[in-house]
Amino acid sequence: MLIAGIGGQGSVLAAKILAAAAQARGWKVRTAETIGMAQRGGNVTSHVRMGDAGEEVHAPLIARGTADCVIALEAGEAVRALPYLAPDGLLVCAQTAIPSVETTLSGALYEAEPLLAYLADAAPHFLAVDEAAICDAVGSRKVANLVMLASAVAASHGVSFGLRDAIGAEELERAMEACVKPAFVAMNRAAIEEAFARAGAQPIS
Repeated sequence: MLIAGIGGQGSVLAAKILAAAAQARGWKVRTAETIGMAQRGGNVTSHVRMGDAGEEVHAPLIARGTADCVIALEAGEAVRALPYLAPDGLLVCAQTAIPSVETTLSGALYEAEPLLAYLADAAPHFLAVDEAAICDAVGSRKVANLVMLASAVAASHGVSFGLRDAIGAEELERAMEACVKPAFVAMNRAAIEEAFARAGAQPIS
């Protein structure tokens, strides 16, 4: 699993929650982050490698072309992370585009639609998530990372790609409860539940 976003979106926390869910199953897990100017809106990529057959996991970084699932918290970061996706992998991408500081200052047009159209054609399996609508339904944009993680888990249910039923909704909730502060548990639980509730209405290409 590769989780790609920009600084402040919570990709590192999402990776921590996924790793905790895998560890609760007794699996071997390794994680790592590659961070570029994260506090200034730079890209942050979290690698999560899980041995779901009991095998040892010796290295934390995912090689290009081998990620079973890529979660992108921003459309431009999805394009950047696309080379890591396996030939039959699942790309789950947020629909909201967040322009970089450079793009904003230059006045250049930056929209999600062309990026999403490109990704839909380029990825073996693709799911675009209206994470803003789900966050607004929950009441906070700060839970977008959990919305995207839960959407990926839901999209992998009953299929032969992505996470392939590796993690369930209840396991994800328990891992979240162990990783976030008590004051934010209810809000994040609502985000997970809302993402799962909407999963059936989101087509995977």
